[in-house]
Amino acid sequence: MPRLDTADPGLAAPRVMVDVGITGHRSNHPVFAPHREAIAAVLQDLMRCLGKTAEREVLHFGGLEPPVVRLHSLLAYGADLMAVEAALAQDWPVVAPLPFGQALNLAINAQPASLPDMEALLAGQPATDPAAASRAAEIAAAAARVSLFELAEQDDHVEALLRAHLGAPEDAGAALAYTALASDRAAMAARVLIEHCDVLIGIWDGETRGAIGGTRHTIETALDQGVPVIWIDARNPQGWHVLRASEELAGLRRRSAPERDEAGVAELVRAALLPTGDGWRNVKGHERWHAGSNPLLQSYRRVEAVFGDPGKWPLRSLRQRYEHPDAIAAGSGGALLAAARALPGVDPALPERIAREVLRPFAWADGVSTWLSDAYRGGMVLSFFLSAFAIVGGIAYLPFTSIDNKWAFATFEFVLLAGIIAIFFAGKRLRWHERWFETRRVAEYFRHAHLLLLLGAARATGRWPRGSGDNWPEWFVRHVLRGIGLPRMRLTAPFLRQALLLMRDHHAVPQRDYHRVKALRLRRAQHNLDRLSEWLFVFAVLSVATYLLIELGAGLGWLAHDLPHKVAKAFTFVGVLLPTMGGAFAGVHYFGDFERFAAISDVTAEKLSDVAARIEILLAAPDSDLSYAGVSALAHAVDEIVVAEIENWQAVFGGKHITVPV
Repeated sequence: MPRLDTADPGLAAPRVMVDVGITGHRSNHPVFAPHREAIAAVLQDLMRCLGKTAEREVLHFGGLEPPVVRLHSLLAYGADLMAVEAALAQDWPVVAPLPFGQALNLAINAQPASLPDMEALLAGQPATDPAAASRAAEIAAAAARVSLFELAEQDDHVEALLRAHLGAPEDAGAALAYTALASDRAAMAARVLIEHCDVLIGIWDGETRGAIGGTRHTIETALDQGVPVIWIDARNPQGWHVLRASEELAGLRRRSAPERDEAGVAELVRAALLPTGDGWRNVKGHERWHAGSNPLLQSYRRVEAVFGDPGKWPLRSLRQRYEHPDAIAAGSGGALLAAARALPGVDPALPERIAREVLRPFAWADGVSTWLSDAYRGGMVLSFFLSAFAIVGGIAYLPFTSIDNKWAFATFEFVLLAGIIAIFFAGKRLRWHERWFETRRVAEYFRHAHLLLLLGAARATGRWPRGSGDNWPEWFVRHVLRGIGLPRMRLTAPFLRQALLLMRDHHAVPQRDYHRVKALRLRRAQHNLDRLSEWLFVFAVLSVATYLLIELGAGLGWLAHDLPHKVAKAFTFVGVLLPTMGGAFAGVHYFGDFERFAAISDVTAEKLSDVAARIEILLAAPDSDLSYAGVSALAHAVDEIVVAEIENWQAVFGGKHITVPV
């Protein structure tokens, strides 16, 4: 959990975690049952291997607390419960995303054969069938020892279909209707499990296709989401294979006899636990948080303000005060937290963890990133103007004084050039460009994280942005969010409706409006910079043309013979001044890429507008038509929009490292 000191808030190392998911055959599967003991032994060995490897890798890395290994299970009777028992025996925390509310989940997974037994189980009574009663007891015992995340918003519909099916078992239509919905619910719960896992253990015979939401489907979904799978062959459970792509499922049974691929497991654990590169070691404890912006580093913002908001006073103060991490929960984040606390049935600890573990590091990263943005972009814009002033100042003696006083102007030019060099070396040594990118990624990942957390959704491990460089921002945010994980909560239709309102009012609409205003301001800045550069060029041409006309007039006797000599220095100065300043503004124009940034904001605003419209459609629907799948899909859509925007604007500035303006 990140700890932020009041005097000098910074990012502390998160508690690193390896999240393991389990999927596998049910107890009545014809392959699973005869190999049950062998499967259990291999599973226990694999889980011990995961735990020991995690401890070893973190110890070797240094500077991190001992890791947590956590299991996610749907509590289906069979491989799921087997893994829960093994995890609890090793003191792993266990989280269960259930496809139904707890009572209905038990009544379904106990596999009652009659309607009275199903009704008894729903009422908390034992079934008359000893086998169903035994299964129900095992599921209930496991559920009492784990943290439950219940997708219960369609329980009434599911229960009605189950009653119809058990009440008329010969009715193929009733069976099909119930099976389709139950499979869809299982697939959704499996999707939640996959989103929260670094690796999925799959106990499967390599052949049975099963239904949607079944073992093979879950394994394939995990691989498609970039989550690796450790496959234990239920027919030959002596070892395990590591699978990384869904294409590997083709011809899986023809593979050689399984071995215990401990090297493959170590690679998976290392990738889940540790950042790449030295970025985290560099940032931890060294990145300084500033209370406000530096007026000396506001050149870029000044250009944007002057040319993007031409109706306002150009010399107005642009000083920014950054919201302190300790103040955001009661400040700009107060309305969001109030809406989160008002969600019906919300885990009361969740909004408080969002305030402490999401909003606070967001405020820190946002303030640091904004300051670094000013330093990098302001430094480059200032260098463009210093370069122009150095050239103009170096020749300014021509119209005003004699060459004997050129030393003063040369000194002025030298000072400005030295300032450019100082900015260049400071930017390189202090890594303004790279640190801005890194801290901005942290801030933007946290900006919308509450949407996913409140819905128990997450960006799957394989869907985080990747690059060839350091991934500490993604590593840090992912582990902070994983530390919060799935809340202990029962989701209902009223909860989903209020979550939609929160999504609309605290992200989709405000962010859409922000990007619309930003795009308009950037387009104005681009247009006005273009016009100024063009007019400076036109005046430069006119200046040269005027001097040539004076020369022509003097040569033809229409003007005094010595007039060209008298005005030569002035026209030389103007002839240098105008194109040099035009070049400086053109340089700022191309460096700032206002037009491309405006286009990025336009696209982002349009996407968010589409999300807001989709939210309105769901809000107009009755509660019975609200589903977790639909609402969480919108949260994921917002997540994709934010990540796409980060990648787009970083692509614009990615190659624009700080340099001298030559």
